[in-house]
Amino acid sequence: MKGAPTWRQRLGSRAEDAAASYLLAQGALILLRNYRCRCGELDIVAQLGNGELAIIEVRTRSSAAYGGAAASVDAGKRQRLIRAASRLLQQRKDLACLRARFDVIVVSDPWGDAQIEWIKHAFSA
Repeated sequence: MKGAPTWRQRLGSRAEDAAASYLLAQGALILLRNYRCRCGELDIVAQLGNGELAIIEVRTRSSAAYGGAAASVDAGKRQRLIRAASRLLQQRKDLACLRARFDVIVVSDPWGDAQIEWIKHAFSA
């Protein structure tokens, strides 16, 4: 039996909810949230109006120390995201025809007045 979510899990969930709401307001169509496979997890997969598939990593941190939330998407994390996205596109042929890109959304203060920074084309495969 799983216990109650930890504070970090609740913080991450809150940040993902804020990011999803922001994306919807920007006209994105949320296709998947929290896609999991052996390779890793994709926080949000969204189709954008221009025929692009945005694979979005949502990050939040309590402080800007150590480079802030965007800097925490290091080489290892990028590789896990690329592998998980590859697996998703192999499984979902309907998505494989779209141009895919990797974005990062940084959510500051998800408990209060969430501030969103959308870093488009944050890295490439």
